[in-house]
Amino acid sequence: MNVDIHPSWKAVLEPEFEKDYFKTLATFVREEYTWHTCYPKGKDIFKAFDFCPFDAVKVVILGQDPYHGPGQAHGLCFSVPEGIAMPPSLINIFKELETDLNKPFPNSGNLEHWAKQGVLLLNATLTVRAHQAGSHQNKGWETFTDAVIRRISEEQQGVVFLLWGGFAKKKASLINTQKHTVLTSGHPSPLSANRGYWFGNKHFSETNRKLENAGKTKINW
Repeated sequence: MNVDIHPSWKAVLEPEFEKDYFKTLATFVREEYTWHTCYPKGKDIFKAFDFCPFDAVKVVILGQDPYHGPGQAHGLCFSVPEGIAMPPSLINIFKELETDLNKPFPNSGNLEHWAKQGVLLLNATLTVRAHQAGSHQNKGWETFTDAVIRRISEEQQGVVFLLWGGFAKKKASLINTQKHTVLTSGHPSPLSANRGYWFGNKHFSETNRKLENAGKTKINW
């Protein structure tokens, strides 16, 4: 695996790349991509970091796994490229946006415009084997992405972390809540959303309030 990551992140995360766990992970990912169909494309594995340099991070949204269907994953959690049908969780995210901020439902599920404004769309696991959800979990990615969250917490100020669902909520322990805001809710997946754990959380308007209070530009969701 070629670690082609934005220079601002490379400077911060260089120690991780030298650790044994990451070298083992890199070997695993290389072999998986050699012998199996995996997502996202190799060039997109670190795409979330390329769109959102370290010093530009204002919001972190944490997903669990890349989408494992053809053409869906492109390196940004919950996002799909132009022309790809929106998965159910993404549809529910946009429904919440509609009611929270009166935003019209978009034609595209591509969230690159969020990332370019300082929203780090980070999956805990950055790769997956086609049609096998969770197939690259517990191979080292979580150790790496936990380190990402810690470094943001340690070195940045006033970042808003959106932790949706039980898995994401466990990451709250990595974040200094004296310096940052942590907003939690149920996951936007239909299973959680239809039980009343997602809709009405108003995380998008609340995020913008927190950013403005910190003297930062709000996100044009």
